[in-house]
Amino acid sequence: MMKLSCNYLSLSDLDIKTFIHTVFDLRLDAIDFHTSGFESQDPGYLREIRSLCLELGLGIGYIGVSPGFVGSPEDLRLRVSAAKSAIDLAEVVGSPMIRVFGGHVPDQIEDWNPLYQDLYTCLRELAQYGVDKGVVVALQNHDQNNLAATAENIIQILDEVDHPNLSHIMDTGQWKGSIGAATRGEFDPTVDIYQQMEKTIRRAIYVRTKFYRIENGREEWLDYPRIFNILHKANFNGNLSIVYEGDEEDRIGAVRKAAAHLRPLL
Repeated sequence: MMKLSCNYLSLSDLDIKTFIHTVFDLRLDAIDFHTSGFESQDPGYLREIRSLCLELGLGIGYIGVSPGFVGSPEDLRLRVSAAKSAIDLAEVVGSPMIRVFGGHVPDQIEDWNPLYQDLYTCLRELAQYGVDKGVVVALQNHDQNNLAATAENIIQILDEVDHPNLSHIMDTGQWKGSIGAATRGEFDPTVDIYQQMEKTIRRAIYVRTKFYRIENGREEWLDYPRIFNILHKANFNGNLSIVYEGDEEDRIGAVRKAAAHLRPLL
């Protein structure tokens, strides 16, 4: 049965413990963290977070880590180290998974093939590191000039890395050409983002449900009835993370509206 979670970046003005209580008050099922929200990696503090989630009956979905894996050899080592630190954090706090990006490619770079080779190497190392920790590494599709911006990119990367501990988090709003990934509010009419979702959903173990315009109680930029048709056809049974990126001042209210929009579709 699909369940609803909330991503920390939706309500990042809250400290983590307040965020956890807020998600509980919203009657959601699970919670997704980001490394930026933790005060420290002190094991005692992380165990408190884990215990609070357990006490309130909230599952922990994943921990997000940014950025991706594009840069100099020195940059790549720092980014791999940061991702390994997130895996260590996930192990203690009780998260089964971390989220990573492919990496943003500067406009002046024309040959992307060497960048993909670096990405494959980094992801293999991280996936293997996560095995002994019991933490899955999941690649998310993201933004315009990203190594993982299209369904074809995602499938290519997963197949080339070919590691059982590497999976995919599908973001409904972050495909190349989509209204949330292009200049915000604009989109490429030649790109069918729903077709992109159909191509990758069977590789996904988590879905980030983006919300941009939910003022009237129904997301205006993304067709969630259509998206849920894709999920149901694929027999998707994972968590759906509410990620609010709109302009409403009452962000908690926006998340509440998003949850109310999704619940009947479950």
